[in-house]
Amino acid sequence: MLNIFKSKDINEIPVPNHVGIIMDGNGRWAKKQGKPRVFGHKAGMDSLQRAAIHGQKMGIKVMTVYAFSTENWSRPEAEVKFIMSLPIDFYEKFVPVLNKENIQIRMIGEREGVPKSTIDAIDRASIDTKDNTGMILNFALNYGGRNEITLAVKKIAQSINDGIITVNDITEEMIADNLETSILPKEYQDPDFIIRTSGEERLSNFLPWQAAYSELYFTDVLWPDFDEAELEKAVEIYKKRDRRYGGLK
Repeated sequence: MLNIFKSKDINEIPVPNHVGIIMDGNGRWAKKQGKPRVFGHKAGMDSLQRAAIHGQKMGIKVMTVYAFSTENWSRPEAEVKFIMSLPIDFYEKFVPVLNKENIQIRMIGEREGVPKSTIDAIDRASIDTKDNTGMILNFALNYGGRNEITLAVKKIAQSINDGIITVNDITEEMIADNLETSILPKEYQDPDFIIRTSGEERLSNFLPWQAAYSELYFTDVLWPDFDEAELEKAVEIYKKRDRRYGGLK
């Protein structure tokens, strides 16, 4: 019998336009090396540079990385202080390299409460790379998905209170336009694919609205060990997924 259903060549399925990454496992990686947790966070920055450069070469348009959540403030003070210093090191060590690779840098998350030196480093990186036309490396720093949605609701409620719109004007598109990811190109605001390293299998308040139809990938690999080959492996698995968005094919 003739098989009229031809399997799609994996090379015909595009790479995800927007990849979200929950970079988990830095502390555990450092512990395995017999070193302090902060050593793992520093190694994680090297892994981020590798992922960004290789993602750009693969054709990924946006890479949103979960750098620090609103819940991470509960970690030991010394660790938080070190993490907040990383964008400064990132600016000095990695931004010149990413700039040469034509990568743009942006940030979502609450700026209030973040040290000024940290914000200044990210702002400088954004300014330095604003004319680049390649992949957007988007840092989710001091970010929490529920907080993002709450702030969007408040903005919309204020517009209703001011008589600018009515309740009946509220749409999903309007909500999306008031989320922090509205700084991204409209067609790339929702991640197609979310990767979480270190074996944990949850989103942990990462892009809950935008991830409604994201494909999820969980790996036991700790983030500092997540290299170019691991990114390619993850994307190849994505390319085999059947994305139906609630419908049928």
